[in-house]
This record gives sequence, structure tokens and C-alpha cells, in this order.
Amino acid sequence: MTASSAPPRTPARLSVRGLTKHFGTVRAVEDLTFDVSPGHVTGFLGPNGAGKTTTLRMLVGLTTPTAGTATIGGVRYTELTDPARTIGVALEASTFHPGRSARAHLQMFAPAAGADAARVEQLLALVGLTGDAHRRVGGYSTGMRQRLALATALLGDPDILVLDEPTNGLDPAGIAWLRSFMRGFADSGRTVLVSSHILSEVQHSVDDVVIVAHGRLVHASPLAALAALAVRTVTVDSPDRAALTDLVTRRGWASEPAGAGAPGALRLLHVRAAEIGAAAFAAGVELHLLTEDAPGLEDVFLRLTGQTTGVAA
Repeated sequence: MTASSAPPRTPARLSVRGLTKHFGTVRAVEDLTFDVSPGHVTGFLGPNGAGKTTTLRMLVGLTTPTAGTATIGGVRYTELTDPARTIGVALEASTFHPGRSARAHLQMFAPAAGADAARVEQLLALVGLTGDAHRRVGGYSTGMRQRLALATALLGDPDILVLDEPTNGLDPAGIAWLRSFMRGFADSGRTVLVSSHILSEVQHSVDDVVIVAHGRLVHASPLAALAALAVRTVTVDSPDRAALTDLVTRRGWASEPAGAGAPGALRLLHVRAAEIGAAAFAAGVELHLLTEDAPGLEDVFLRLTGQTTGVAA
């Protein structure tokens, strides 16, 4: 993104402290606390319904918290003197007037963001919509609407960018472009907070992760630290399952049923296949299956959020 001619600014930290939101008896967000640092891309992750969008809406003053605070550089969004220049937000890609063109949409919001006609054209080019800028947004695909939402968020050339599920509707090339853009934005010293319900969509572009489930924080760390929570497993089976179970008990290995993928087999935790094979050979236990599974970050994410077979729809 081309830098503006405005004087340099010091990017602000996003801080959430004890943030809570109840809708009647529904506890959408409960006592949530985390920080988002300048120069980082932070993934805000959790299943659909985990409270991510509600949290982001409280951050930008669209929803009033039941308790706690969400601040930008120590102040609430409603107290910012120049919000469009401080934080750009793309929460939904479906709130455009269907009869208005992309160019007209940006031109309408440009004055409030301090942007001129040249900035509008620059952003249309940046998000790849120049050729379709004259078309009515009602005829846009979901991915094109996502690009227009990003362009709208960038009108004020903000220091902070907040994106809610921005890869929805994007093709692989669009996702790769967005990753590169977020990386460059953060590398310039600015701040990105991007939400997703699928870790694999953002794991190649984020530095830090904040994971929520049922409105509560379940994990916050640099992405690299998330891998330390991975549980290595080995799936094992024997024609003599009683002998295998006895061996597992005597060795003190943690185990669980392997599930539908290998009915009747065992999944052993925190142990290597070589150790199991050697112990089985020494004990005279014949093995018909010995498969080591290297856990990925997605496995850790699913375990932290209480999911077992995939991300909830």
C-alpha cells in the first residue's frame, strides 16, 4: 500500500479487559482479556458463535459491553479524535447498497475519512476492482464484496486494520493476495486483527493467536507457542488386543479408542511409534497397525475449542 503524505503516527495497541456481553440469558462474551500489538498480525480465532464478531463490534463502538472495556491506545472507539485514520474496520461484506457502484460507494465515504478522489482510485486498484468499479455492487460476488469492504476500511489510511472473516468468498489467488497484504501492512509497523473460524486459513500470515470458545478466552500466545500444545499420537492394533491392552497398562501409556477410522484400535498419547514397536517386540505382542500421527496446529485448535471432527458451521 502506498504511504500517505501525512506525518508519521505511533500505532496504538488494542486492549480488551474483562470484556463481557450478555443478550438476556445468552452469554455471548464472558470476561475476555487480551492485547493486540503494533507490528503484528493477530489471529482472533474460534468456532462460529464463539463471540468473535460481538467482541469486534464492542471494540468499534457498535455494541455496548455489559462489563469491561475495549480500547484503542487507551481510549474507547467513540473517544477517538480521528477514527478513520486510526482504525479501519471490515466487519461485514453484505451491507452495501446493491444499486450503487463500488466507485460511488467509496466516493460517498471518502470525505468522512479525509480521502480524495485519487485515494479512491488507488484503493480500487489495490484490491483489484478497477475494472469492475462501475458495476452495481448488487451484482458482485462474495469475494468482490470482501475486496470492497477492505478498500472501505482503508480509506483513511489507518494504523490499525480489523477484519472479520475476510477470506470468505475469496478464491485461492485472492487469499494469497490478502495474506501478502496483511503481512506487508504489519511489517510497516501497523496492526492487524483478523478473525476466522478456521486456523488453517490464517496460520500462514499471523504472528499471534487469540482463541475463544463459548465467549471465553481459551488460549493467547505467539503462533509458534501453539505448536508446543500439540499431542503426538500413535494408532496401534494387534490381533491379540487383550495382550496389547495389558502392555499399554504396564507401560503406563495414556490411551483412548482410535475411533471410526480404526475401529477397535488404540490411540496412544505422548509416545513415539519406535518405543511402542520395541516394547511390543520384547513382550511378544504382534502388531498389525502402528501409525504415528504428527499433530498439526489445526488439531490443537480443535482441541482447545472443544471440537472433535471439524470446525462447527
